[in-house]
Amino acid sequence: MEISVEVIRSDRRSVSLEIRPDGVVLVRAPLRMGTPRLRAFVEANRGWIEDKLQKLAAQPRAERLSGEELAALKKDARRVFSDRAAHFAPLLGVKFGRITVRCQKSKWGSCSAKGNLNFNCLLLLAPGEVLDYVVVHELCHRREMNHSARFWKLVADVLPDYEARRRWLRKNGAALMARLY
Repeated sequence: MEISVEVIRSDRRSVSLEIRPDGVVLVRAPLRMGTPRLRAFVEANRGWIEDKLQKLAAQPRAERLSGEELAALKKDARRVFSDRAAHFAPLLGVKFGRITVRCQKSKWGSCSAKGNLNFNCLLLLAPGEVLDYVVVHELCHRREMNHSARFWKLVADVLPDYEARRRWLRKNGAALMARLY
């Protein structure tokens, strides 16, 4: 099986694999990791990669969103994310700055050190509970800028079933992201 691989090198310590919705294998690697070691890493994980690619190929392909659909989604998303963040922020005892909505291919949300929140407009295609999970997740970063046990406790205090919502996103997120390709 022919495998298309893209390598992203950065100042990181470990190497990781990701299968993009378009079937490209994304390898994130430390700057100093040599090409022979990268090739060996991909080969050592060939079984996992082929399994994931077969599962991806078996999934029904969702229709790509048009430019007009994306624009409408993005417009609605600004209102929805502002409303949901305003709802959950007092429950966490936090404030937030600007909310930005983008159509991203790899992230669901982020929180800057200044308290600005960024969300993916594609979350509007997910169940409301999943959207709320991402909003709460990012707001919890206003108190803990990490994924420590304290961070996950904050999430659980607001959303005791957050793990199910997180699982839904992991299981179905690639199909949502594929609507941009």
